[in-house]
Amino acid sequence: MAYKIGDIAKKMNVSVDTIRYYDKEGLMPFIDRDQAGRRVFKENDMNFIEVIQCMKQSGIPVKDIGTFIDWCMTGDSTLQQRYDFLDEHEQQLEREINELQANLNFLRWKKWYYQTALEAGTEAIHFIPGTHDVDPHEHERYQQEFNKK
Repeated sequence: MAYKIGDIAKKMNVSVDTIRYYDKEGLMPFIDRDQAGRRVFKENDMNFIEVIQCMKQSGIPVKDIGTFIDWCMTGDSTLQQRYDFLDEHEQQLEREINELQANLNFLRWKKWYYQTALEAGTEAIHFIPGTHDVDPHEHERYQQEFNKK
């Protein structure tokens, strides 16, 4: 079955301009054209667009996505390159997710810190008595309360 660019945009939940951009950047060498030069998409083309979208949203530069698509178009002789490429980017995403999770955990700790200070009416509940220094055990207290949930 053949699809027009608007059909694909709707099916893939992307804008027509995004698809045109991908094509202009050379990411869609697999797209056929009709006699009038309009893009004609096949069912399998959506798989490529899904790959492009995923990679783009993962922060992979367009140039690198283009290289990956070229390898796909080349065939089996590039299977190892494609695998290695995906493996490398998977590891990068894992690192980014871990960093984001650490930041989220810290923000949750600080939110708890301020929430409990608000409830007590003072931040001093977190201080070493007689100082303005945060008691180093406060983070452990937070962890214990967090683990109860």
